[in-house]
Amino acid sequence: MENFNNGITRRERAVTDREEIVRILDKCQVIHIGMLDGEEVYVIPMNYGYVLEEDQLTFYVHGAKKGRKMDVVMANPKVSFEMECDVNPFSGKTACQYGTSYSCIMGKGIASIVENPEEKLGALSVMMKTQTGKEFTFTEKMASIVNVIKIEVTGYSVKKRPVPGTQES
Repeated sequence: MENFNNGITRRERAVTDREEIVRILDKCQVIHIGMLDGEEVYVIPMNYGYVLEEDQLTFYVHGAKKGRKMDVVMANPKVSFEMECDVNPFSGKTACQYGTSYSCIMGKGIASIVENPEEKLGALSVMMKTQTGKEFTFTEKMASIVNVIKIEVTGYSVKKRPVPGTQES
């Protein structure tokens, strides 16, 4: 997997600790997915589920069986994504000392519509576990009314900006 952290300008903000990456993945609730619809950029916010096995990060999102999102994924599976949490503005004595603390994950991947019924059921359970912390099971009938999109991440970076002057900075 491509390591985007090498491209981070402010290297002191790069997060490489796996436990901290999982904390951020668990805390964020929304992933913003960017796609290219012909000549137009199309960005959608969605709830998600994720699996992080060894070095491979995979996201799952779901939606209606038909619509723009599904059409775009089928036409061009390359996507970008961004998610953030711990967002808190802070102030300073001068305008240049104002800012926002945050944790974020950005990257790119390849999206596909999950066709395998077992994988689809598992993906829906993963999504609910990520969003609620609870275990849910789905029937094939329940899963039949939605499409699940799998995003196999090909590279990502993780950043964290604490409030200046705190123990984290």
